Amino acid sequence: MLASWPLTAGEEVRDALAAAYAGDDRDYHDTRHLAEVLARLAELAERGAAYDRVPVLLAAWFHDGVYDGERDAEERSAVWAEDALAGLVDAATVAEVARLVRTTETHRPEDGDANGCALSDADLAILAAPRPRYEEYVAAVRREFAHLDDETFRRGRTQVLRSLAEKEHLFHTPWAREHWEGPARANLARELDELARPAGAAPAQA
Repeated sequence: MLASWPLTAGEEVRDALAAAYAGDDRDYHDTRHLAEVLARLAELAERGAAYDRVPVLLAAWFHDGVYDGERDAEERSAVWAEDALAGLVDAATVAEVARLVRTTETHRPEDGDANGCALSDADLAILAAPRPRYEEYVAAVRREFAHLDDETFRRGRTQVLRSLAEKEHLFHTPWAREHWEGPARANLARELDELARPAGAAPAQA
């Protein structure tokens, strides 16, 4: 993962980010998530997605640099990028990294935003994971919100998933749309069904 740091300098920034992802308060938004996002970006590049490597990889590193369950975490992560990258890269790259980090709040990049589409797809690729990994992800997210009672979490999680499910397309790059959209839709539908069932109710038989 550290080998994916796209700069020849900035080791202190990289190490601070790595430490943030490794924090005891992280269950899903941790170093594994960062590694998976970086791996999915590499996969997209191999499958023909064109994006600006340095700002997109930096944005991947910063996108969950701050994560505490509060709504403005993406904004604070973007501000961290603006502060930490000043002097390491040119001003245009700093601005692009911060912009990309902010797009991960909604995952709704414009179709012509190649950088935003690649980062959004890599970040949401977990939705298309095989069922065992997807269920690990769901359980880890629940642990990150352990301070919420079950009903409050259920309502919030349902809102998030419905917002995603209502998108015309979850993914924006051709490879991701072809290979990840179907599995992701199936995972979302199954989880929404589980969230809608009363506690203790048995799932419907397929």
